[in-house]
Amino acid sequence: MNRVGFTTTIPIEILLAAGRMPVDLNNLFITSGRSRQLIEMAELEGFPRNICGWIKGIYAATLESGIKEIIAVTEGDCSNTRALMEVLSLRGITAIPFAFPGDRNPESLRLEIEKLMEHFGVGWDAVNRSRERLDRIRRKVWEIDRLTWQENLVTGEENHYYQVATSDMNSDPDGFESGIDTFLEKVHTRKPFRDTLRLAYIGVPPIIEGFYPFLESRGARVVFNETQRQFSMPYGITDLVEQYRAYTYPYDIFTRLADITVELEKRGVDAVIHYVQSFCFRQIEDMVVRQTLSLPVMTLEGDKPAPLDARTGIRIESFLEMVGDRL
Repeated sequence: MNRVGFTTTIPIEILLAAGRMPVDLNNLFITSGRSRQLIEMAELEGFPRNICGWIKGIYAATLESGIKEIIAVTEGDCSNTRALMEVLSLRGITAIPFAFPGDRNPESLRLEIEKLMEHFGVGWDAVNRSRERLDRIRRKVWEIDRLTWQENLVTGEENHYYQVATSDMNSDPDGFESGIDTFLEKVHTRKPFRDTLRLAYIGVPPIIEGFYPFLESRGARVVFNETQRQFSMPYGITDLVEQYRAYTYPYDIFTRLADITVELEKRGVDAVIHYVQSFCFRQIEDMVVRQTLSLPVMTLEGDKPAPLDARTGIRIESFLEMVGDRL
């Protein structure tokens, strides 16, 4: 009964300070084991075919889970979230709006954070204690990321999993930290991977199944997962407002590209895969990405949860061959 869902990363420090369980509705949807059926359920209830699969999946997953309260990010994420709030309200779900200000104004962001704190009845002392607790876990996830690109000991999919899970700490920070500790003990016994190509994955996490293993079976490995890394709050900032100002995902593409460009060089990336979700406004940003980055870029579009199809696999193989020929 103390679970609170949210539509994209929000200051979960507030929820933990209030004794509530954070649930990233994206993770709930995609790890349900029934993601395709959940989208069908939403479409049967009237969601159009040409609406993002994540929105439909979040809607159905929320209803099926029994969660009665969600935080909906109405600025800085999906443009359909406001309508999603309205539809869920008809089903008895309380939806609390939260906005990342487009101009990254610190006072506006502080106001949004403090409104959320007031709603959950917590103050700054309790929230900062939660931040310190979470930062201990985040530092271990940063180490997994470092082991991915610097020591070559972690797969792209493992890197994806541990970083994306920091959005809600798997709804169990202690259990999540214990799993990280076990993984870190195991991973140090591995021999380093010897990849032909080092890739960056930018954009929202993929809805396509089997993406990372397919790349690695072709001698390529993702050593930079852009948005997933952002979920882990990777800059070590101790002021909560500044932490969420530095978090690039909800802001403009140029803020994101400034971070991406630094990481591409630091990690020795050979090429970039830019994932875009069907029917998402972020597809338009692909034009900016292609004109800004100097590395080869492949745009990969996904719609509903499904295994990597043969046509997409051929496209990826051709892209990897082209990049390999240029090196």
